Amino acid sequence: MKVWKRNAVVAAIVLFVCAAVYLNWTYQGQESADAGKTLGQAALVSGQTSDPLLQGAASPAPSASASPTASETDSTGGYFASARLNRQQARDSALAILQDTASDESADAAMKEDTAMAIQTLADYTVSEAQIENLVTAKGYTDCIAFISDGSVSVVVSTGGAELTDADVAKITEIVTDETGYTASQVKIIPAED
Repeated sequence: MKVWKRNAVVAAIVLFVCAAVYLNWTYQGQESADAGKTLGQAALVSGQTSDPLLQGAASPAPSASASPTASETDSTGGYFASARLNRQQARDSALAILQDTASDESADAAMKEDTAMAIQTLADYTVSEAQIENLVTAKGYTDCIAFISDGSVSVVVSTGGAELTDADVAKITEIVTDETGYTASQVKIIPAED
């Protein structure tokens, strides 16, 4: 009976972490859609850009300050940076809970083993997400963030304003299935609105 309870606790913790990451990601997506609509701000004015790849093509005028403005940092990946930060904060809090459980002296050996397995699963998810993100951006996409849970993978891809074609979806799906072992039906690809 103790094994069932221990497994239920570990499963509940993992479920809550996944739910928190998903809700945070959903909330940030809604918030970022409204964030870029501030009057008077523009990402590209008179050929100026903060993108180092485009600076050679456009002849930017010298700026008064060397640090990027708020509108420049928002337009160059504000959603992706905040999503990564939120995902990491959720993982850190889940890891702290699991480590507290593992170090609890009143926990039996089987519970500590299950907790260690849950910690390893979180570490595996983190490595796989980073690998997916690196491979997708290596294929030429502007930015990408992956969210792995027990039964699915969600990948948000910035396409630079272009639509995702079937070929794009196939490329990204292949990367995800190769890295995670999940099937294509477990992969959800979401284009980010720039």
